[in-house]
Amino acid sequence: MVDRTYGDIPGFPVGTEFVNRTALAASQVHRPRQGGICGGVDGAESIVVSGGYIDDEDYGDQLVYTGQGGNDPATKRQIADQEMTRGNAGLARSQLEGRPVRVIRGAGGDSKYSPASGLRYDGLYRVVEHWPETGRDGYRIWRFRLVALDSADLPPVP
Repeated sequence: MVDRTYGDIPGFPVGTEFVNRTALAASQVHRPRQGGICGGVDGAESIVVSGGYIDDEDYGDQLVYTGQGGNDPATKRQIADQEMTRGNAGLARSQLEGRPVRVIRGAGGDSKYSPASGLRYDGLYRVVEHWPETGRDGYRIWRFRLVALDSADLPPVP
């Protein structure tokens, strides 16, 4: 298993901005230069919300995040079912173990909550539930509801 770092990364407080994925990876706030989930079956450290999946929902202090897999990056459409493996299994494990997940928003996400350019570290969230459902494109996707740690008492989003 990989040594994972859960929680904040020293020297990179909430609100830290990154010009691109290379700078983000160098900081260790989110290590993959591609991919929205940093993690594996042993847990997830971080996610990037940047408009890569049409089923993502961003409510600021809550997210309904679409898992990884089955997506055509050119069209951002699902072309296959997602599996409960890799980062999806990591997010589920983080929920079960109560580990915080770093959330990074990219310029391609919901303009109400995302930076105008680059990427921004937006703090620690907790995965509070996950479930499979049929996405807009007709394929099975895994959904993860994450809530900001300072908002853990909020009711679920619709």
